[in-house]
Amino acid sequence: MILSLPIQRSQPKPVMSENIPSLRNTAIRKFLPLLLLPAWFLLYRNLQGLTDFFVFDLLKLQKGSHLTEALRFFIFEVPKVLLLLTLIIFFVGILRTYFSPERTRKALEGKSLFTGNVMAASLGIVTPFCSCSAIPLFLGFIESGIPLGVTFSFLIAAPMINEVAVVLLFGLFGWKTALIYVLTGLVIAISAGWIIGRLHLEKWVEGWVYELKAGSHPEDEKITFSARIKMGYGAVKEIVGKVWLYVMLGIAVGAGVHGYVPQDFMASFMGKSAWYSVPLSVLIGIPLYSNAAGIIPIVSALIEKGAALGTALAFMMAVIGLSLPEMIILRKVLKMPLIFTFIGVVGSGIMLVGFLFNYIF
Repeated sequence: MILSLPIQRSQPKPVMSENIPSLRNTAIRKFLPLLLLPAWFLLYRNLQGLTDFFVFDLLKLQKGSHLTEALRFFIFEVPKVLLLLTLIIFFVGILRTYFSPERTRKALEGKSLFTGNVMAASLGIVTPFCSCSAIPLFLGFIESGIPLGVTFSFLIAAPMINEVAVVLLFGLFGWKTALIYVLTGLVIAISAGWIIGRLHLEKWVEGWVYELKAGSHPEDEKITFSARIKMGYGAVKEIVGKVWLYVMLGIAVGAGVHGYVPQDFMASFMGKSAWYSVPLSVLIGIPLYSNAAGIIPIVSALIEKGAALGTALAFMMAVIGLSLPEMIILRKVLKMPLIFTFIGVVGSGIMLVGFLFNYIF
């Protein structure tokens, strides 16, 4: 007698529905910065009303007093600037993932002098650069055979027209001033690099630089969009984490100027009537060390108190584009005659921009 045993049929495994929430949570985490955009716009749009409520309704401060105006300036500008920085740096951080140093070098290789100057200055806006990275960038360009003048167009544009400067100018002065600043900065970077290239100053580069040989560089890896978003978020944490203190200190100084410095005093030596104001501002700005986050809020307060726009912008450009630490670092690869030529050409361009702005506005 044959016993028929029941056959154990394997049941189809159910769809792992328990993993769906975790997958959904992972997707939310990946795209969280984009999902927070409505909250950003809501907060930014109501910032002025929230500031007035805090100063006048909660603190009960008297309208028009020096302390009230200074405190109101500080409380409004700090979150405003940080909000703008967070938003713009996030998107610029995503954009920068398409511009690695290797791609930048490849884009500039083999270009004619003027075309290379234009491309280098344009790439300098969107590629990472700070004083501490001057040497490896300079060496990488020289290794690739990029002309010296083209290299300087990049070195001028990158620190001067960075996203922090553009965001702060947009937030404090409006899009027209920010756009004019970008355009004039590009003109300075392109023309200064072209002039340096035409002067054939390669002999003033340290000899060991040309002894280096260009090595092979790895190809850029393909990056998913979610990874680019993560890198944009990382750029926010890195850059805002570095500059937030400068932002607060700069706005604090600007708040003091806004509330307490008499307008006539500022206009006396930074106004249009003072012919020496532009060159004096450039000379003062060159040895100073600050970044855009610290200097632009001060410039905003100076303009409000009577300083001419061109004079204030010339001062700002000199501080950002010709900082003393950058010159010290570049000295490791450049000889002093080339450094002085660099300062003279760029400083002259900045003064021309200052005089032009004062004439137009």
